[in-house]
Amino acid sequence: MSNALELQPERPLSTETQAVPLVQMTPVQMAYQLISSGADFASVKEMMALSKELAADQARRAFDEAVASAKAGIPTIAKNAKGHNNKAYANFAAYAEALKDVLAQHGLSYRFRTEQTDRITVTCVLSHKGGHSEENSLSGPADTSGSKNAIQAIGSTLTYLQRYTLVQALGLAASDDDDGRASELEGPITAEQATQLREKIDAVGADIQRFCNRWDIEALPDLPASKFRDVMVSLERFGQQQKQGA
Repeated sequence: MSNALELQPERPLSTETQAVPLVQMTPVQMAYQLISSGADFASVKEMMALSKELAADQARRAFDEAVASAKAGIPTIAKNAKGHNNKAYANFAAYAEALKDVLAQHGLSYRFRTEQTDRITVTCVLSHKGGHSEENSLSGPADTSGSKNAIQAIGSTLTYLQRYTLVQALGLAASDDDDGRASELEGPITAEQATQLREKIDAVGADIQRFCNRWDIEALPDLPASKFRDVMVSLERFGQQQKQGA
């Protein structure tokens, strides 16, 4: 029997004691490991807060990467419907159909939250499976153009706002170009601008239906933001002409 000291092979750490990055731990696991190491309560709180910040940053980065990858694979959204002025546009169903597969492929999903007071507000919540989400909100009055009843007016505005908040969230484009290339979809005026526009139209005695036809839009909230100033100037001139002709 040998008196030599026999060195035992080093045992690997168990899965419970192996070092694990803090961002991969649950808060309970992290707190247990820190307390077992002799950390005080203040240090535990500080490290848990840091872990949450790191996890949130990772989730945000994963969200940004998923959105960028999804946008690269989103096809041109075909204009599949016509408004009351015979203007072609892509309705919400066209967006939903074109997006469902590519968003799912990159772990993205969206939902809408709606509020109604004197105005209708729709919030699009775009979420990633990693836990990060971002919101876009738009508000507007009920779309009373045409011969819509009260319920139809609310439903029309909801559809518009859902479409536009989704457009803002993903940077989508609708196009009827022959070569199939997507053109940049210009953002609409804000809710406040839409209110100013409606008030101006009423003040100068213009007809909303004719106004929409003149600017090739379905309803007032559809007016591109870049045209707002020109439109207000045009309405001001129209009002002056009406006064001179009276």
